[in-house]
Amino acid sequence: MSLLMGQEWPRPSKDAVMTIEDYDPKSSLVVPEHPKTRAKFPIIDFHNHQRGEMPAAQMEKLVGDMDKINLQIMVNLSGGYGPRLKRNVEAMKAKYKDRFAVFANLSFEEVDAPDYAERAARQLEEDFKNGAQGLKFFKNFGMDLSDKSGVRVKIDDPRFDKAFEVCAKYKMPVMIHTAEPKPFFQPWDKHNERWLELKQFPSRYRPGDKYPGWEVLMGELYRRIERHPKVTFVNAHLGWLGADLGQLGALMDKMPNMMTEIGAVLYDLGRQPRFARKWFEKYQDRVLFGKDTWAPDEYHYYFRVLETDDEYFDYYRKRHAFWKMYGLDLPDEVLKKLYYKNALRIIPGLDAAKFPK
Repeated sequence: MSLLMGQEWPRPSKDAVMTIEDYDPKSSLVVPEHPKTRAKFPIIDFHNHQRGEMPAAQMEKLVGDMDKINLQIMVNLSGGYGPRLKRNVEAMKAKYKDRFAVFANLSFEEVDAPDYAERAARQLEEDFKNGAQGLKFFKNFGMDLSDKSGVRVKIDDPRFDKAFEVCAKYKMPVMIHTAEPKPFFQPWDKHNERWLELKQFPSRYRPGDKYPGWEVLMGELYRRIERHPKVTFVNAHLGWLGADLGQLGALMDKMPNMMTEIGAVLYDLGRQPRFARKWFEKYQDRVLFGKDTWAPDEYHYYFRVLETDDEYFDYYRKRHAFWKMYGLDLPDEVLKKLYYKNALRIIPGLDAAKFPK
């Protein structure tokens, strides 16, 4: 045993085994800290998922928790279509009509049928008339969706053109989640940044013999976006290019109708504070706030990364970031655009009067 400051500390056994999952060092760095539990400005969360038909008490708690963190409007991207969409809109708007926006989801039923394109477009138009304020595609679109013969249905398949034309007609934004983090498609070896996550969740690995390549999927998405210049697209999760903001910026320069959002990719922004800040300043009119999952305490990390200049603090999920976070200290006007102004501009039917100028 060794003696330190009057305290005896056991030495680890030479036979002790510790895995990378067990290793959790505590930083000895002492720097100013400014943790945030409430956003500086009101927020529109463009990327969330809720069950619309929930008990009144649960809805009341949800709104109360939103108030605590200054979340003024939550966009529920899981509205569904047809009768389900109508029920979700009615349920979420019944008592708190100004606190939620509901997006529709496209039906893929009988995608092989000759009348599918017309039928899907007709249903979507009905969903918009029933209160949907946008359209959301999940990651199965392009990655898993297949026709009856088992052939993958591509994102730029012409069968969906009429549905996007409906979005242009009604000026509805389209949020598309395409693919998954790029490392999920790369060799699962010691060089892969998401090695730990893949070890914990092996089903998230996307080998080439079962899935199209990451570049293939993103290429299909960009062809889709370029085909519909009158539609405002939101490329979810920074288009999985949070680790290459330069490339994302070049794509946004090429496609002026493409926006993006930061849901579930804060870990990339927080490790490059200087470049990320410059990037936000340049594309301040094109980025939306999003979280993806409803966990109120996790929003605190977003506020700290975006609003402060704090250094070297933990992220909330080790498998996504074994590195530390740094604050971007975004200017107020950039924050306002990120938090609510950009969303107010593209989502129809929101009450802008409730937000600061």
